[in-house]
Amino acid sequence: MNSIQRKILTLTTVVLVCLTVIWIALTFYNYKTQKQYNDILKRYLMMNEVTSASQQTITDLNNYLLDPSNVKLTLLNNSIDRIQTAKKEVASLQNIENQFTLTNYIHLIDSFIETTDRIVLFQIENDAESSKREFSHATSISTYISEMTLTLLDKELKTYNRFYRNIIKQSTEVIKLGIWVILLIGLILLVVTYWFSLSITRPVGKLTKAASELSKGRFDLPIKVETNDEIAFLARTFDRMRIDINDLIIKIKQKAQLERELQRSKLLLQESQFRSLQSQINPHFLFNTLNTLSKKAYLEGAEETSNLLVSVAGIFRYNLKQVNRSVTLLEEVTVLQQYMDIQKARFTDRLQFQMEIDDSGLSVQIPSFTLQPIIENAVIHAVEPKIEGGTIWVRVKDAGEKVVVELEDDGLGMPEEKITHILNEHTIQSESHSTGIGFSNVVKRLRMFYGNADVIQIESEEGLGTKVVLNLIKKRGEQG
Repeated sequence: MNSIQRKILTLTTVVLVCLTVIWIALTFYNYKTQKQYNDILKRYLMMNEVTSASQQTITDLNNYLLDPSNVKLTLLNNSIDRIQTAKKEVASLQNIENQFTLTNYIHLIDSFIETTDRIVLFQIENDAESSKREFSHATSISTYISEMTLTLLDKELKTYNRFYRNIIKQSTEVIKLGIWVILLIGLILLVVTYWFSLSITRPVGKLTKAASELSKGRFDLPIKVETNDEIAFLARTFDRMRIDINDLIIKIKQKAQLERELQRSKLLLQESQFRSLQSQINPHFLFNTLNTLSKKAYLEGAEETSNLLVSVAGIFRYNLKQVNRSVTLLEEVTVLQQYMDIQKARFTDRLQFQMEIDDSGLSVQIPSFTLQPIIENAVIHAVEPKIEGGTIWVRVKDAGEKVVVELEDDGLGMPEEKITHILNEHTIQSESHSTGIGFSNVVKRLRMFYGNADVIQIESEEGLGTKVVLNLIKKRGEQG
């Protein structure tokens, strides 16, 4: 059952119960008063019945004396039975105040009945003189009975006069009490009705105010209705709707912001592409120039210079490719070899470079410019600071489902803090590579390419060199 419906039924039930209680109380009091009135009236009727029965008996007795037939005798006997019954009923009315008078009254009735019986007996014996004398006596007794009945009635009136007054007083008090009870119940019902109306109108008012705030665009104000009825459920639903609308507005704003940023990024990208196109003019020109110089050096017999220029040209050709595309490990190793040829020409005997390559693993895919930035980092931080130079090893091993590439140097090593920075992809400001791609950027590109955080590991101790291990998954490489 709904809560509001239950409240209405409860209020109606309370009203009906109050009205029922009042009706029952008044009905009971009225019944009690009426019963008392009936008892008093019954007492009067019983006493009056004795007088009426005695007078009827005198009449029937006179008729019998005038006409002593069986019919007249039957009527006389019926009257005697009637007065006998009236005597028994009157005997039950005895109380302290009328005990003496009522006892004499009953004896007088008995005398009247005995006199009547004697008259009948004398009449049967044809004793007319005795019958007439007893009839006169019976008439006198009947008169006494009537007078005593009036006396008893007078006593009853005096006895119940106080009762009558009490009844009148009680009736007045009951009327006053009824008025006060009705006023009290009316007040209680007014308070209950007011409280009941508040339990409905107050939540509705809150909902109306909340709707007004929402219409003004204020979606940050919570809607709270502390009841346990349907209005509270409506308020919770309304509040969830407010939250959903607010979230939707936030998402729309975020989406609009993203669209503005995307539009701005597109403009920047277009500008960047334009500048990139302009910047490619000089590298192409430089690449062609290096090729020309290489051929001229070869024709002049400077083979070492020619090879060095070829390596530089190869690096420039590789550098013209898009950085974000994937290449084979073979291409990376090739350009790495060309880079090391240039560095060996620079450092001469100070730089030793050794490669152990398993050709079966060179077909794996890898992001371009992965190995060169790592080796360049080793040249800058491991070989260049040492007077005697250093050694760099490059190993490629086929390990079944993956290819392991180890890049090792015997330099000064890295502190733990720097290794953590690199693996957390934090840019190190001291890095300055020829490709513009730092070590941290290589880590980020490898993880994005393979979708695996464990694709690169760095093992290093200060003074004992550094080893970088790449775990290149073949399956990813084949899909690339």
